[in-house]
Formats: sequence, structure tokens, C-alpha cells
Amino acid sequence: MDDRARALLKALIERHIADGQPVGSRTLSKVFDLSPATIRNVMADLEDLGLIHSPHTSAGRIPTPRGYRIFVDSLLAVQPFELQHRQFSEAALTATEPSRAVNAAAALLSNLTQFAGVVLTPKRAQVFRQIEFIRLSDKRVLLIIVTPDGDVQNRILSMQRDYTEIELIEAGNFFNIHFAGKSFDAVRRTLTTELAQLREDISRLMQAAVEAGAEAAEDGDDMIISGERKLLDVTDIASDMDRLRKMFSLFEQKTDLLQLLDISSRAQGVQIYIGGDSQLLPMEEVSVITAPYGVDGRVIGTLGVIGPTRMAYERVIPIVDITARLLSNAFSQNQ
Repeated sequence: MDDRARALLKALIERHIADGQPVGSRTLSKVFDLSPATIRNVMADLEDLGLIHSPHTSAGRIPTPRGYRIFVDSLLAVQPFELQHRQFSEAALTATEPSRAVNAAAALLSNLTQFAGVVLTPKRAQVFRQIEFIRLSDKRVLLIIVTPDGDVQNRILSMQRDYTEIELIEAGNFFNIHFAGKSFDAVRRTLTTELAQLREDISRLMQAAVEAGAEAAEDGDDMIISGERKLLDVTDIASDMDRLRKMFSLFEQKTDLLQLLDISSRAQGVQIYIGGDSQLLPMEEVSVITAPYGVDGRVIGTLGVIGPTRMAYERVIPIVDITARLLSNAFSQNQ
């Protein structure tokens, strides 16, 4: 595209985002010092490139997913986010504990954009500080796992025989002396040789504890979503029942969103996924804007906004970026 075509594409997309209507040559001729005929010729070229199309028989055009991609990658001018919103964000995220900050971040993203906010939560710590075995009944043992940040997780172990309190204390002491501060995966590898020195029945208890501990580390809500119902007010999505069903299926099954957020966690900075342009999104009318958050330069999760392709990207992008930075601060301050 030459500069004129780029300028016309930018103006057309901005106008369509603002009012949701197809944009015609007459409308654009009021912005540019060009005749409607010249603008029609440029629009025809943009249509041949697959950047705009006509939704019906009207003379107006709307952006395609590919057109939106060109817009956000090379034509968009992101505006600084309003100071009062940033102050509100800091108050909402830093005044609470990290576990609550995740929920606050999802709600904040939704409230500021009026779309759906989503946060991929940090995985629970694989490392444990201390474990304890407590006898519940015949062949049933309660495993208590304490993580370095004080989080307590419980698992019930069903064993092949009954264990005395002395045996359980002995097993707990062995774990805490030899493995405190290590991950359960590391313990599993080490136990291959260590267990040869222990009685077989105690070995079974140790192995059961390692497997349960590893499962506990993977448990928990993978993703927090806030404000899904706000998308019912988005005409581009709610006006089509099939489109609406696909949208809420996306939230219900979560698989596609989890994959997208996981991939985003391996990228730097804000990422923009546009439906129809990204194979990670099953809907052409949906865009997702994401950013990773972390502690000490280590990414521990991802957050983002889910909305229509016709969104004010210049406003939503800094909201996502700032919220990711604030959530990182919330986690860092509670280390």
C-alpha cells in the first residue's frame, strides 16, 4: 500500500470502530481532499488486498480481520491511559493479597473496557516447605503440605495397610529433613535411590505422598474470567445467536483460551489476537489482547481482555499493559 491507501484504511477502520456502520466513499471524501471517485478506486484496491469488504449490498465497507491486523500492527497510535484510571488500578490491586489480586485484576479489566477480563492464574508452588502425615482411620492418612509462602494444601491418602502415629512422624521427619525446599518432581527422582534404604511399607507411603503432592501443585483454578455477560451488550456479537453460542462455549470449555494465554506467556509485552486472523481463536468477530505478568523478571501468568474485533484498540491496549504491570507489583510486594 502507498501512503494514501494506508491513510484511507486507517480512517475507515477508525470510523467503523466509532459508529459500527459500513463506511462509504462519500464519508471519507469529507476527511480527505480527494474526490469520491478517487476514494472508490482506492477502496477497490483495499478490497482486492482482502483488507476491507462489503457486508451487504450497501456501498459502504468494513474491515476484515486482515485489515484489523494491518491497523493494529502499523497504523494504530496508542494513547496514554488516563491518570485517574491508573490510580484506581493501583488501589484495587496493591491493597490486597496476591490471590485476591488475580480476581481484582480480572474484574478491573472488565470494568474499564466493558468487555470480558481474563487472568491465567499462577500455578501453585511445586516446592514445599514442610509436610505432615496425620492418621485418620484404618488405611487412611491425611497429607498436609505447606508451601514456602504459607499456603496449606491437604490430600487424603488411601494406603494398603494401617500406619501408627510413630511411623507417620518418622516419614514426615524424613521428608522434611531431606527434601524441604525441593519440588515434588525432584523428590520423585531422588526417592528412586533413597527408598531402597527404607522399609517397603514406608516406601509406599512416601511414593503416595509424592504423587499426591505433585497433583496438589497442579490443582486450582487455571483461569479467572470476569464480565462475560457484558458481551451481551456488544451488538457485533449479541445480534447473532450462533455467534453468541460460540462465544459462551469459548468461556465454558476454556481449552482454546487456556492455549492462547499459555502461548502469550512465552511472548514479550502486549499481544493482539484477531479472530479469523489467528488460528488460536475460533471466532472471526472476536479479538483478545493479552500481556504477561510476573515476579523478578519471571513470567508467572497472563491476563487479557476478550471483546469484539471492532474495539477501541488504542484504549484497551494500555489498559491491559498497565494492569499486567500492577498485578506484577502486587505479587512482588508480597514475596
